[in-house]
Formats: sequence, structure tokens, C-alpha cells
Amino acid sequence: MKIETEYIKLDSFLKAENIVASGGEAKIIIAEGEVRVNGEVETRRGRKLRPGDRVEAGGETLVVE
Repeated sequence: MKIETEYIKLDSFLKAENIVASGGEAKIIIAEGEVRVNGEVETRRGRKLRPGDRVEAGGETLVVE
């Protein structure tokens, strides 16, 4: 996904990529440790993602552009 700003928050990124249907669902999968950022489990839904970051969730690996 290409972003037009300096960063995008993790929960917003998951919604934009249709990994989750809602912010509530994003909160749950992040809290349960089902999301990795750059290979590390991430439990902060407000984590700022910047171009080049890799997000693994829902069986997919996505790169922020």
C-alpha cells in the first residue's frame, strides 16, 4: 500500500488493506499477537508504519510504500 503521509498507524493500515473489517477487529488481532511488523510481534495498534515496513497478518505479508 502506498501512503501519502509520513506514516500510517498499524490499525488503520490493516483496515485499509482489508485484513480486518473494523478497528475493533484490528485491536483484537493486534492484542492477541497475531500481527508482526518487520518480523517482530507488535501489540501496539498505534504503531507508526513508515515506507519500507513489512506487516504480516492474516497469512499475508504487506509492504508499506
